[in-house]
Amino acid sequence: MAKVERVRQILSSPFGPEELSEQTSQGWRAVAIEWERELPAVREEELPLKPGEETPFGLQISKESAQLEENPTEREALFLMMELTVEEGPYTRIAEELNRKGFRTRQGTRWNPVSVFQMLPRLIEVGPKIFATDEWQRRKQRLKASQ
Repeated sequence: MAKVERVRQILSSPFGPEELSEQTSQGWRAVAIEWERELPAVREEELPLKPGEETPFGLQISKESAQLEENPTEREALFLMMELTVEEGPYTRIAEELNRKGFRTRQGTRWNPVSVFQMLPRLIEVGPKIFATDEWQRRKQRLKASQ
């Protein structure tokens, strides 16, 4: 597989067609766009997280308010990790399956056994919520049927 170089470019002015054309002519191709905007002022006691605290995997801060909401892609990755963990799959297999299905870590990198292992505290935290969902019951039936 060919090596790939990725660069995150911080913009100091609007990014337009000229800049895109220049980057493309240098062999770059756009793979993501990250947007940000100012949110209305929120009192610190209304924030769902303490300052400096990272948003838990599987959640994101709502665009409309400063509240946490589910991140559908990360939620699906958590369900898959839990499913493969219940099957007693090794971390290598879990990482391979996450990568095969197109999931990436928050840093945009491929999963590996260490990054899967580092998710165990989060899986323990959300496990009871996952097990209580109808989605988990359907997956559990599918797991039983495949055995």
